[in-house]
Amino acid sequence: MDSKTNFNYSVSVDCVIFGYDTVDLKVLLIKRGEQPYINQWAIPGDLIHANEGIQESVQRVLKDLTGLSSLYLEQVKTFGDVGRHPLGRVFTISYYSLIKISDYKLHPSSFAKEAKWHSVKRLGELAFDHNKIFAACKEALVNSVKTKPIGFELLPKKFTLSKLQSLYEAILQEKFDKRNFRKKINSMGLLIDTDEFQKSVSHRPAKLYKFNKEKYEKLKERGFSFEI
Repeated sequence: MDSKTNFNYSVSVDCVIFGYDTVDLKVLLIKRGEQPYINQWAIPGDLIHANEGIQESVQRVLKDLTGLSSLYLEQVKTFGDVGRHPLGRVFTISYYSLIKISDYKLHPSSFAKEAKWHSVKRLGELAFDHNKIFAACKEALVNSVKTKPIGFELLPKKFTLSKLQSLYEAILQEKFDKRNFRKKINSMGLLIDTDEFQKSVSHRPAKLYKFNKEKYEKLKERGFSFEI
């Protein structure tokens, strides 16, 4: 192999950031402020710096954009089609992240002129091959949410059972029978009854619950399987 051409490649990270606004599953996109694809919406990402690891790189991208750290992250797959980047050969490692929309304030990165939440149902044509990256990350989220309680990462600390059901319906794009859903969730024993109720609502206030993460970790050690 020619050593002079062996290193004419770049590696980047792209992160699909999912959020939930109590009605719809959203994804955070940036409007690019420079070429290529200037003024087009894209998934947040950047080239990996020479002095940082892959995980450090994606954490940096998320920190620059949301101001948050220690977010839930899951690596999905690597994309490396020839021609996926018009300026050269770039391999990108895709991740998805889950954040509570209410926790974040906009901090667009240097190459982004704008950042905005978009419904996953109405993304349109994204820059580069980002529609493919989004589709892969959405599929990974759907598969994971069925077997791991990661959906709670998208909810407020205290939530109602109705909001919990609405979240899973938004992610999985299917309707659940209210009674059966609650029976299944309650049978897992992973919810803490806070003895509190909703405030300032026009309907009858519903009970508020919290996810018992410590109990889940203990049950998982014994072979417990979370399944929606």
